[in-house]
Amino acid sequence: MRIEQTFQVQRPPEEVFDYLTNPSNLRDWQTSKTRVEVLTDGPPRQGYRVREWTKPPGTKEFEQVVEFTDFDRPHRVHTHIVEGPQPIDGTWTFTPSGGGTSVHFVAEGALQGLMRFAEPVVRRIIARQFAQYHTNLRRNVEAGPSGAAGR
Repeated sequence: MRIEQTFQVQRPPEEVFDYLTNPSNLRDWQTSKTRVEVLTDGPPRQGYRVREWTKPPGTKEFEQVVEFTDFDRPHRVHTHIVEGPQPIDGTWTFTPSGGGTSVHFVAEGALQGLMRFAEPVVRRIIARQFAQYHTNLRRNVEAGPSGAAGR
């Protein structure tokens, strides 16, 4: 399965990157997250891990461990699902654009279990969910320090 999205944020790439990679912001933009536990000491970086609990609408809550396997501030971050029911990795690329940032997102991975038989439907649901997450991210970062609390 593969999903691609591109969106604009009217802030510099460093601000967008820092907001997205700060685990204290995760529940503010990925609103289906019910809890986030940092597993690695220190600031976000390559090899940094968090445990997330996610409750998408209409489904059971699940837990996963996510690791930053590529961390090139402020250009690119890749998240890899180390443990979890659906190994869908994500990559965000940040490019300066007209005084702001163009963010390109790719999610890809093989669906597991019964989900693989419903891939077209699951892909649409996940794409819609990430589009909402990205709208939240854009709104929060553009709101400035009060909207990007925890940086």
